[in-house]
Amino acid sequence: MSTERRDYDLILVGGGLANGLIAWRLAERRPELRLLLLEQDEALGGNHTWSFHDADLSAAQHAWLAPLVAHRWPGYEVRFPARRRQLHGGYASLTSTRFDDCLRQRLGDRLRLACRVRQLDAHGVQLAGGERLSAHALIDGRGPRASAHLALGYQKFLGQELRLRQPHGLTQPVLMDATVDQHEGYRFVYLLPLAADRLLVEDTYYADAAELPHALLRQRLAAYVQARGWQIAELLREEHGVLPITLAGDPRAFAADWQGVPHSGLAAGLFHATTGYSLPHAVRLADAVAALPVLSSEALLALTEQTLLAEWHRQGFFRLLNRMLFLAGRPEQRWRVMQRFYGLPEGLIQRFYAGRLRLTDKLRIVTGKPPVPLFEACRAALAGPHQCTRKHS
Repeated sequence: MSTERRDYDLILVGGGLANGLIAWRLAERRPELRLLLLEQDEALGGNHTWSFHDADLSAAQHAWLAPLVAHRWPGYEVRFPARRRQLHGGYASLTSTRFDDCLRQRLGDRLRLACRVRQLDAHGVQLAGGERLSAHALIDGRGPRASAHLALGYQKFLGQELRLRQPHGLTQPVLMDATVDQHEGYRFVYLLPLAADRLLVEDTYYADAAELPHALLRQRLAAYVQARGWQIAELLREEHGVLPITLAGDPRAFAADWQGVPHSGLAAGLFHATTGYSLPHAVRLADAVAALPVLSSEALLALTEQTLLAEWHRQGFFRLLNRMLFLAGRPEQRWRVMQRFYGLPEGLIQRFYAGRLRLTDKLRIVTGKPPVPLFEACRAALAGPHQCTRKHS
C-alpha cells in the first residue's frame, strides 16, 4: 500500500443505500478514519423505501441497523386469484427521509451534498469544479449501469404515499396483491400501511422491458385506490424505480468493467436475483468493509469482487427460477408461478427471501405440476446469456 499522504482514508462516491450503510457502520466502529461521503443531490438516499424480512439479518445486524428503521410489522399478506395468505415473521422498512436525517447527524462534516464528481479512480475524485480529492481507497456506489455481460429482466414500479380521508383498515403490509389485471408481465400492487390514514401504494411489474410509463401507472394506481373505496386527501410523495432481475451472465467480465475501482450495492450486482431486495446485501457488505484490517484500494477491490462472485455462485438457483419466470409461458400468466410458490411452507418462503435455500427447499420448489408449459420451463432453465438476450430483444 502506498505511504503517500492523502486527503482521506476512504471516499464513498454516491449516497445511496449501500454507501450510506458503509459510512454508518464505519463511523460507529472506526470513528478515527478520515471518511468522506459524496452525494450529487441535496439529500442522501434519493426518494426510496427499502424493506426487509427479520430472517434476512442476524441479531447483531438488526441491532446496528435499528436507528435507521422507520416502520415495523409482525407479518405480511399476499393475495392471488386463488390464494390469500397471512405470513408471520417480522417485516420492516427504511425511508430515505429517516436515512438522510440519521446519516447527517452521524457524519457531520464527513458528508458533502450537492457535490458532483466529474471523474474518479481507485485513489480519488475530481469534482465538477476541478478540485481533486485523494484517498487511500474509494468505493463507487452510484447505482446500476447497463452491462453487456448480464442478461436481465426488470422489476419496475411507481409508488405513491397517500394520506386518506378515512382509515384504510390495513394492519400489516400486502407484499403482493396480484388480483389486479395483468399487464406486460407479472403485475401486483404492494401496500405498506404507514399510519392509520397513510399508506404507500406501489404498482409493480416483472417485465421484459425497462421503460416505465409514469402517466399510465398513475392511472392504474388511481383506479386501484378507487376500487378499494379509499378517498385521497393528499398525495404526499411519489417514488419510482427499475430494478435489475438477473437471468444469466458473466460475473468476472462484469467486475472487469469496474476498471480497478471497488463498487457497492446495485453497481456491484449485490441484490437478491429474484426479489430485487438489496438491503440485506448492503448490510453484509457494510459489516465486511468495517472488519477489514486495512482499508486500501487493493483490499476493497478484492473484497467487493469476491463478494460478487460468491453471491453469483450462491444465487444460481434463483437465476434459474428467473429464467423460468421470464422465458417460459406467456407474460400475462407469470402470476401463476408466484401463486404456486406462496402455497409452499412458510419456513421455505422465509429462507427464499433470505437467500438461504436448502437442497430440499429447491427440490420442493421445482417438483410437482409446473404452472408453465413443461417444455418451455426446461428450455428456459437451460438457457444461457445469449438465449436470454435474444428472448428480450
